[in-house]
Amino acid sequence: MTSTATGLLFSLLCLLASLHVSFSASEQLAFESVPDLEKSMYMVLDGYPCVRLLNLSGEIGCANPGLDKVVAPIVRFKNGIELVRSTTILVPLYDFDRLLSRVSSDSNFARNVAGVLVESGTQNQTHLTGSSPDKKFPQAEFAPYENNKFEWNPTGSGSMWRRYDFPVFLLSESSTQTLQEIAVKNENKKETYAADVTEFDLVMQGSVWSALPTTNVSASSREKPVVLTVASMDSASFFRDKSLGADSPISGMISLLAAVDALSRIEDLDTLAKQLVFVVFTGEAWGYLGSRRFLLELDQHTDAVHGINNTLIETVIEVGSVGKGYDQGVKTFYAHTTGVSSATNETLKALQQARDSLGTESIKYSTASKSNPGIPPSSFMSFSRQNPHAAGVVLEDFDSAFTNKFYHSHLDDISNINSSAIVAAASLVARTLYILASDNKDLSSSSLNAVNVNTSLVDELLGCLLSCEPGLSCELVKRYITPSSTCPSHYVGVIQGDPSLEPFLGYVGDVPRFVWNFMADRTSTPLKDVSPCSENCSMSGGVCIKQEIDGKGICVTSTTSVLPPNSSDLMGAADPVWAESNWNVIGLRVYSVQGAAYDRLILMAGVVVTALSYLLIVIVKAIIAKALKQD
Repeated sequence: MTSTATGLLFSLLCLLASLHVSFSASEQLAFESVPDLEKSMYMVLDGYPCVRLLNLSGEIGCANPGLDKVVAPIVRFKNGIELVRSTTILVPLYDFDRLLSRVSSDSNFARNVAGVLVESGTQNQTHLTGSSPDKKFPQAEFAPYENNKFEWNPTGSGSMWRRYDFPVFLLSESSTQTLQEIAVKNENKKETYAADVTEFDLVMQGSVWSALPTTNVSASSREKPVVLTVASMDSASFFRDKSLGADSPISGMISLLAAVDALSRIEDLDTLAKQLVFVVFTGEAWGYLGSRRFLLELDQHTDAVHGINNTLIETVIEVGSVGKGYDQGVKTFYAHTTGVSSATNETLKALQQARDSLGTESIKYSTASKSNPGIPPSSFMSFSRQNPHAAGVVLEDFDSAFTNKFYHSHLDDISNINSSAIVAAASLVARTLYILASDNKDLSSSSLNAVNVNTSLVDELLGCLLSCEPGLSCELVKRYITPSSTCPSHYVGVIQGDPSLEPFLGYVGDVPRFVWNFMADRTSTPLKDVSPCSENCSMSGGVCIKQEIDGKGICVTSTTSVLPPNSSDLMGAADPVWAESNWNVIGLRVYSVQGAAYDRLILMAGVVVTALSYLLIVIVKAIIAKALKQD
């Protein structure tokens, strides 16, 4: 009996030891707290989510259709892959569009897609010749002409305008490497019981306008014709927080800021025959909200645009995508127009005169092809739709199709543009504006040569607005505001609260606040009292700049203003109304789980251990009872 008990005890110990090994890691870990245990179990991944957006006509973007967290094993996307259960797909960036196409065409496949993780990094980008998630004719419904089938954006797939009932994340480079290793490990675990799984648990900014020199709104008897120069500051992409828009449209905005800086250093600006007004729109990627709202405010003569008379706008110059106007050392730009008018012809002549004054063959300019159906997607479409006879020129780095192969893609980053092209465009714009505002056909070469763009400023703006190093922590930005983050994002955001209530600036993001301060500074006239701002600043017609730096700021005379670009539909006019879905936290983490077969094995082992334990207890009790009787 004793030998039998010993054998059973030995068998039980062996079974417990084997279970202990299966539950233990290859190396021992010491857990001092619950957070330590959780950290060892869960790996939080960095990524940029695709989010759900809604308007009156439906939904676009990504979301979890259920209320529960999404938990699914990870597999790599391959040709001919079939899914038999709910699965997270890890896909290389160059295969992303093909995956979404498969989802759209194969309902059985789509049904088992629990989530998508998109790889990033230079290795992924080398396979791409172009990738744009926008349509081939972006925002064609706002075109002031009938040909809405024209392909301005040949690489466009339209994927960002569709609805996906699963979460999608763009991984960071470090997370990409981690998930690649996990996917390989899962492939090698097909014959085992464990698998690694993932768990997936519009602040609307402000358009900024300014005048140079500062408009004297009381001098109505001396009102001048207005030359309006516009650009855009927001972009879009499939992944909300990865919307840099380096070429489209930030290159144009930087060119405009550099042109404003160059013109601000010219003496005797008050003697100009025309008034220069600059506007940097936002919300343009979502139905041209900024420009449409600006025109609505002009029609209603609101205080937000006080000082601009709509009837005095003689011509509009839009600085569009200019960061890729560079080919073998030559910077080439194209002027897109809407028909023929004296004001348009005057603008084109000024552009040619400005180009000639630069005295270099490395900068070229020409009018766009007459075979184009009209102007390309641009803010000027809003002006043309309101007034078909509006005179204007849209300056771009392309003729009949975007040179930017990554339009509205997260890959439209600083590596996609050339700083010298932006400097060239800024020089061309600044001198064109000076020629138009002077209204003098006999400008001397010396006066034009005085209009020079600061190349260092352009380089500094590129580093501040299109990268994380130095990003918004650069000295130029910190000279005006205290940024809330380092990495810039040009996603437009959503309105928080009633936009008609003050202070609206409390809801404006880092980039619009910086642009407002910068333009107010460059276009301002210092007051006699340059002491810290007080209540008398606004009462004396001034604005307070650099207020975030020390809480005091400097009072200057300027007409620079922020215009909230919320949809005009909120004011009773027909307009698209975009909204984001509500959510608590958008997160992504990975951990290991055991399969159902392994769970059944553990259950059976538990039953065996329990039975053996009971049998051992009975045997031991019998042995003890027998020993006590013998005593």
